[in-house]
Amino acid sequence: MHFAIERISYTGQIMQVEVVYALPERQAVVQLEVPEGTTVYQAAVASKLADQFPDIDLETIPMGVFGVRVKTATTTILHPGDRVELYRSLIADPKENRRSRAESQRPDHR
Repeated sequence: MHFAIERISYTGQIMQVEVVYALPERQAVVQLEVPEGTTVYQAAVASKLADQFPDIDLETIPMGVFGVRVKTATTTILHPGDRVELYRSLIADPKENRRSRAESQRPDHR
């Protein structure tokens, strides 16, 4: 799915938000001034983090605000001071990791 990037033409207030992305060895925080009415997706595009990190695909990457994943980044409106987070894919399945640990700790497991 491809989303059209539209310019926001709003004469209201300007607000500050930040967009963050982290790898195990590196993180990036971009502070932005955006108009009221800016969506999570629009802030992610404006951050230009996809230019710095080739693994970011803004059309598919999960996004959230302050640790809460948003269902639709193209329609979720930001508020002043919000932190947009771009989430990486998990390397390992947490459920499978717990299952493996539990198996290895069983008394009859060798």
